[in-house]
Amino acid sequence: MLDHGLLQQARQKGILEFQVHDLRNYAHDRHRSVDDVPYGGGPGMLFRPEPVFEAIDTIRGSDALVILPSPQGIRFTQKIAEDLAQAAQLIFLCARYEGVDERICEALVDREISIGDFVTMGGEVPSVLMVEAIARFVPGVVGDRESVVADSFQNSLLDFPHYTRPEEYRGNKVPSILLSGHHEEIRKWRRKMALKRTLERRPDLLVDVQWSDEDRQMLEELKGSNVEKSKS
Repeated sequence: MLDHGLLQQARQKGILEFQVHDLRNYAHDRHRSVDDVPYGGGPGMLFRPEPVFEAIDTIRGSDALVILPSPQGIRFTQKIAEDLAQAAQLIFLCARYEGVDERICEALVDREISIGDFVTMGGEVPSVLMVEAIARFVPGVVGDRESVVADSFQNSLLDFPHYTRPEEYRGNKVPSILLSGHHEEIRKWRRKMALKRTLERRPDLLVDVQWSDEDRQMLEELKGSNVEKSKS
C-alpha cells in the first residue's frame, strides 16, 4: 500500500521515506521466535520484549516517536495526525496475536493509538491508515494544500457535499447555488451544509466549539428545520 498513489509519489520525490523491518531479524534463538505464551495462562501469544527492544534500539533516531496501534490507545483524530506530521521519524510497532509484553509499552512506546472500537488481525492496516492521514500534513505530499485545510474534521466539522459534471444526472441536479458564480453565497451554503451534515451524523463534534455569529444563526435555522420535520 505504500507503493501507490500520493505515498509512492512522495517517496519518489524524497519527501517521505518508508522502511519495513522484520522482527524475526532481531530474534536469536534457533526458530527466530518473537512471541511466547502469556504468564498466568490464557489464550493467544504475546510479542516477547527482547526482539522488540533490540529492533527499536537499532532503528530509532534521537527524535523518533514509537507508536503502538492498540484498542487500548487514545482515539486517532485529525488533530493527532497533524501533530504527528511534525515528527522527524515515526516507528509503528505492528503487534499480532494478543499484543505485546507490557514492559514494551512502559519502556518503548510513546503513544498507544486506536483507530476505532474494534479489533483487527494485527497492527499493519491501522498503521498504514495512520500513515495516510499523517502524510497529508507533510508539505509537498498533497499538491493542493487548500484541500487539506478543507478536509473533514479539520475545523471540527464534516465536509460539505461536493458535485461535478454533469449538471443533471438521472433526474438529480447540482444545487443551483453552485452554478451561480456568487462566491460569498457559495461559501455560506457550503458552511451551512457542513454544519447540517455534522448535526445529523456526528453531533458529538459540535460540543465545546467556538462558533461565529454566522455559525450560530445557521445552527438555529437547521435545528428549527429538524424540529419542523419531526412534527410533520
